[in-house]
Parts: sequence; structure tokens; C-alpha cells
Amino acid sequence: MNGSRRPAPQVIADTLRERIRTGVLRAGERLPTQAELAEEFGVERGAVRQALRALQEDGLLSNVSKGSPPRVAGPAPARDEPQPTMVALAPRLTEAFSASHVRIDAVCLTAQSLIPALGEPLRLIHEGRIRPERIDARILLPSRDINLAFPVSVDAAGDDDAVHQRWLAMRNAQGQVLQYNLQALRGTHDIDVHVTFRALPFTPPAKLYLLNGSEALYAYYMVTRRAEPTESGTLEMYDTLGSESLLFSFARRAGQRDAAFVEQSQKWFDALWETITTDLTLS
Repeated sequence: MNGSRRPAPQVIADTLRERIRTGVLRAGERLPTQAELAEEFGVERGAVRQALRALQEDGLLSNVSKGSPPRVAGPAPARDEPQPTMVALAPRLTEAFSASHVRIDAVCLTAQSLIPALGEPLRLIHEGRIRPERIDARILLPSRDINLAFPVSVDAAGDDDAVHQRWLAMRNAQGQVLQYNLQALRGTHDIDVHVTFRALPFTPPAKLYLLNGSEALYAYYMVTRRAEPTESGTLEMYDTLGSESLLFSFARRAGQRDAAFVEQSQKWFDALWETITTDLTLS
């Protein structure tokens, strides 16, 4: 309670959270309007908005905006039926972008899967259907200076071979596109955007996406031998098709085991970011 004995946003959030937990508010059901909630709790709408945003960041609500009442979030489909990254990532990112403060942390070989997956939330922003106030994206990519485990030439020619140079060009180009697409929102929609890259000293065996601290998406890189035709011949390499890797979803709201996975994944990412990784220049 605050000084005027009105419920603080945390009290409102806890009350609604209990209604969701006990089934009074069920998955997919719309909440009352902000005006109705403000009247029920005897507060200004600003306090209601703070409470709704807190519940959204916990993964309990979706579509929190000023336009229409939010819905109680249902289970993420990717948790029950893992789908290829290219299919599963887009709807999860779209959901994450409905928050007022969007936080995306990623560990991957390149930004190949992130770029198309961001297409839908960017479209919704341009249409005015969602409008985050701030976007923070932190991306960990392998350093250009390491010997990659994959992709790598079958004959293991080293860092100067065509396979390594091909990967490096993709890493840089895709990272620059990702950075440009997000930072452009500053000029077009006055959104506070921060995109930062750091370099890993190792090849990640799996990809990890952390969304708003409430959901972790995890996929193994499946290494295979393949050939790619070039102007000078054929590149034989051990590579992975990351967009086809099955993406497993873990959400805080799905129970203690999922919540622990999200928490530990975030701690792991933060530890890498703050210790053994280095500044990365996309050039």
C-alpha cells in the first residue's frame, strides 16, 4: 500500500497473478480494461499499466498495450512440439516485442535465423500495432580469430580457407543487417534501441535465445558434411543448417524446472558477456 492507502502496482500484479494461477482468469481470456481495473483497485491507470507490464515480463500476459485489454498467455507451442528454428522463433519474438522493454540475448554462429524472425515484430511496429519503449539486444558470435569447430573445410585447411572466409562474411553482413533494422526504429518511431555484439573465444555447440528474461529458446547445431558449388570449384565442408535445428522452449511460467533453466541460462549468458568475451567489430 502507498501513502494514500491505494494498492501499489505490485499488489495489483500479485492479485491478478493469483487469479491466473487459480483459473479465475484462463489462458486466452481477455482481462478487464485498464479503466475497469483502475476502478476496481481505486488507482490511476498508470499503476494498472505498471502491473500489467510486470505480468507480461513474467510471461503471464500477452498483447499488453494501450489499445485493447491484454490476454492471459497460453503455453508456448514450441515447448510442447519443438519446431525448426525458422518456424518457431518468429512467433516467440513477436510475443516478446509486445513488452514495453524488449530484451533479447542470443548466442549463435551468425544472425541468419534472427533476421527473418524479426520481420513480423518490425512489421507490427511499423503498423502501429505494438510500440515498445526500449529494445536491448546483446548478441554473442564466435570471434574471427579462433579455429572454428564448424563450419570447417573437410581437409581442415585452417582459418585462411574459403569456408572460414565465407562464414566470416556471413557473420559480419548478417550482423550489420540486424543492427541496421533495429536501430532504424530510433529514427522512425523514436524507440530507444541498443544493439551490442561481443566475440566468443569458442564455437557454440548450440544456439540460445533469451527473451525478456522470461523465456529461453535452445537448439542444438547438428553438424553434417555437405558440398557447396563455387566459381572455382566445390567446397567440401562440415557445416550445420541452423535454421532447421529444432528449437526447444523453456518459460518461467511453465514450472520450477523451466524457470530454473531460464534463470541458469541467463546467468550463463551474463557471465560470458562480462568475462571471457571481447569487443566485436562487424567488418
